[in-house]
Amino acid sequence: MIPIRFLEKRILLFALVIFFSQCSTLKKDNEHLQELISAEQLRKDVDFTYQKFQKLHPNLNYYISKERLDYKFDSLKTTINTPLTPLDFYKKISPVVASIRQGHSYLLAPEKKFSKKETKAILKKGIGPFSQFDFSFYEDKLYVIKNKSNNKTIKAGTEVVSVNGIKPQDLINEYNQFYSSDGFNTTLKKRIAAKRFVTGFTTQYGIKDSLQYVFKLNDTVKNITIKRFKLDSIEKKKTNETPKIIPFDKKRQQAIKRKKRINGYDKTTNTYIKNLDFYPKDSSVAILKIRSFKKGNYRKFYRESFAEIEKHNVKTLIIDLRNNGGGRLSEIVNLYRYLSDSTFVFLQKSEVVSRASLFEGAYFNKGSFPVKVVKGIFSPFVYGYLLFTVQKDKDGKHYFATDTKPKKIKSNAFKGKIYVLINGSSFSASSILSSNLKGSKRATFVGEETGGDYNGTVAGFMPIITLPNSELKVRIGIMNIAPYYQTEILGQGIFPDVSITPTLEDQIQGKDPELNWILEQLKK
Repeated sequence: MIPIRFLEKRILLFALVIFFSQCSTLKKDNEHLQELISAEQLRKDVDFTYQKFQKLHPNLNYYISKERLDYKFDSLKTTINTPLTPLDFYKKISPVVASIRQGHSYLLAPEKKFSKKETKAILKKGIGPFSQFDFSFYEDKLYVIKNKSNNKTIKAGTEVVSVNGIKPQDLINEYNQFYSSDGFNTTLKKRIAAKRFVTGFTTQYGIKDSLQYVFKLNDTVKNITIKRFKLDSIEKKKTNETPKIIPFDKKRQQAIKRKKRINGYDKTTNTYIKNLDFYPKDSSVAILKIRSFKKGNYRKFYRESFAEIEKHNVKTLIIDLRNNGGGRLSEIVNLYRYLSDSTFVFLQKSEVVSRASLFEGAYFNKGSFPVKVVKGIFSPFVYGYLLFTVQKDKDGKHYFATDTKPKKIKSNAFKGKIYVLINGSSFSASSILSSNLKGSKRATFVGEETGGDYNGTVAGFMPIITLPNSELKVRIGIMNIAPYYQTEILGQGIFPDVSITPTLEDQIQGKDPELNWILEQLKK
């Protein structure tokens, strides 16, 4: 028998080795951000990137011709004549990848990495100078929609002229070249421009403890420094009263814990991912808000929600998919079984480049070395499975058949009127769901064109591949997910039946003109 003390020493030694190797890797990665990579190596990375796309991406020339894309990659190489840092190279290669116009495929921006200790230290210092505001990019200007800082002179509706001398419009226009929606729509970029400014600024200049803002309200321009601050210090200033002691309620805590597990919960925004409410004055109207299809026990949530909808004898269901960036395919198929009015086919066959593309891109791409060793042991069984599920069709292309067979609707499927709220941030799975609801004429759509293409998206498995020299990471979709219903319009999203876009004043006052329009219709 091996002595316990001996085992403890070995475990401690192993933990120390892992810790120091991680610290060493972190330091090495951060130093690499400042290194100059030779032009020859960068040109090899360009070739490597294009080869990976050709090998894995099944719909590479849907929005751009092969000749045009070949030209873009070849031209890119001719512009690389001097050594570049990873960030400079990112700015050169990203627009070429974005020209493929597939929103799930893009380069990840190179950023400084932080250890857990460093991250905790930053969080301990308090809320950063960007996080103290909610922004909106409206008509090519950045505005403060909500002020959460301790400087209350900054009113909602104030324009952000610059941050540390950087104009928001300039940075947003630059970084808009580095990613794409699905196809040719512009609504996605408009919707997420404010967030892109913050992430682009952080990528370019790092995390800051203070920022020099230039604000403009009416004709008054002010220079204001916003510093990182702690919430608890603000709370202490607010009141000196002794806090009320709330008795522990076990049942209530269990109910909250259950709701978080089933509905899904976002800690950063303190909101539930999925929620069902009833219009206050008329319980025959239900509002189903779905922020994403990524978290929560969706089967239980939809089962319980539609049981409640049936119980309340709901006549009108409003599904809010605004700012829903997508998620699980299995979830939207499950939800559609409660929404369709008859047996349905949800997807067309999903095109893939080959069995090997799924095998390499989906199965072997992720995981540490030990995980990949284990995967290697089971690889014959996985490839055997793909051998039967991926078939070559008459057109010479390979297809992965998933959710292509007729499905029955649920016994308590909703039979009333359906409205769907959409906007430019309705993307990926939320667009696939919307395509089928629109094509089957099952719902009336209100809002603005979605960021996802009506005819589908290349996503499914999305491996992240590291370029050998620059060490940039590129994400590539490898399955063409196409909804059953299609349109002849190329590269556009689902258009609303009633087009409504909130004004700046609507956003400042927290108004919801899209939802209000529906509620007014119901009153009539």
